[in-house]
Order: sequence, then C-alpha cells, then structure tokens
Amino acid sequence: MTTGDQSDQVGRLKALLPRWFGDTVPVLSALLAGYGYVQAFLFSLVTYAKLQTRVLTATGGWLDLISADFFGTGLPRIAGQSDASFRNRIIANLFRKRGTRADVIAVLESLTGRTPDVFEPRRVLDTGAYGAPLTGYGAAGGYGSILLPYQAFVTAYRPLGTGIPLISGYNIPAGGYGVPSRAAYGDISTITEPVNASDIFAAIDSVKPAGTIVWARIGMPVDPTINALNLNGGHIFFGGGRLLIEGWDL
Repeated sequence: MTTGDQSDQVGRLKALLPRWFGDTVPVLSALLAGYGYVQAFLFSLVTYAKLQTRVLTATGGWLDLISADFFGTGLPRIAGQSDASFRNRIIANLFRKRGTRADVIAVLESLTGRTPDVFEPRRVLDTGAYGAPLTGYGAAGGYGSILLPYQAFVTAYRPLGTGIPLISGYNIPAGGYGVPSRAAYGDISTITEPVNASDIFAAIDSVKPAGTIVWARIGMPVDPTINALNLNGGHIFFGGGRLLIEGWDL
C-alpha cells in the first residue's frame, strides 16, 4: 500500500466510521472500495498535474506546451526525441547566454554539433593586418571593411548525416540481383536531417547582439577531414525585427 492508492483511501475512510461497525462488513466494504477507487484516481490526477507544472518533472505533451510557452515555435521537439533530451534543451535555452560572438558560436554548436565560421569585417583577429603575424596572406582571414559596422558573416553547417542504415549503394555487391543480401530503395523520410535551415537561422537570431546584422549561409555536412565545400547559398538578413532571406539555392 502506498500513499494515495485505493487501499490507502479505503483505510482512511474506514478510520472515520463509527465504532459500532464490525470488522467484516461486505456491503459497506464494497461501497467504500468504490469511493476509494475514485479518491485514488483523483489523488493520482492531482499528483500528475503537480508534476506537469515544473520543467524538471513535466513529461510528454506538457513539455511541448512548456516549450511553446517560453519559446513559441522556436524550440520544437525533434522527431523521436525523448523527454529527458527535450527537457535538457529547454533548460539550456532558458539560461543560455546571449549577445556575444561566442554565444552565436555556442548555440550553433549545440544545435548542429558543428563549429560555424564567423567573420567580422571590422575585427582584426578575423581580417589580419599588414605586418602582423595574425593571418598569412592568402591562407586565412579576409578583407576587412570599416563600411560594415556591427555586422558579421556566419557560415553554419548542417549536422553530419548517418546515411541510410542497412541499405547498400549502387555498384555494391551486397545489393546485386540474385544475391542473398539486403537492399532497398531509399526514401526521403530516411535521409531528412532533424535540423533544417529555419532552425539554424532562428538560433542565430535568438542570441545575436541587439542592433547588429548577421549575414548567414549554410554549408553542407561534409567530413571534417575533407576540405569544406561551399555550395551556392543565399543570405539571411536580421535587422530591425525583420527577417529577409535572399536568393536561397540549395
């Protein structure tokens, strides 16, 4: 017997009865058992409702409701994400640092698992300088400009994909006709990444310093041992409370 269950509730009700009732009263016991069942259900419902009022103890759809309450549509549950994982994301974003270059990098690393490239035209550590040993000519850095104050260029990368498990590619013997092996046609639902472009842009916009402009593009999730590939991408403009996507071509 645990606190609040049917046996506990029946025992509490019997403790309130006058002493003239005997120990064996089948009809009365059946009646009290019915009341005890209702009381136990109400007790469990109140206990459950209390748990759902706190981020640390909420479960299921209530976590989604909490996320929507704090972040609107900016922090949805990833498909197949567990309550524990989703709860950690909510807590991390509730107390996330904002307003600096490091915070932009941190939020993208948390979202994608990849470190973005950030370039500020007025930051010497990014552009380098003549006679300074910060960046080698033609090897790193970029041209700076004092005409672009409070602006930055961010190249974010999608998460590294895992491919389609247990399905062979073309020209692989395991997928040949008449071969006792496993092969199948791929489906778009099996290769769709859990983080899309809008998630990345929203993450940047949520932590970027106020009054600044961040130009962002998305690179493909290539193997870190291979030179990064830059596809034809568009730019996204944040400023004045507006979001403008230009010429996106992925």
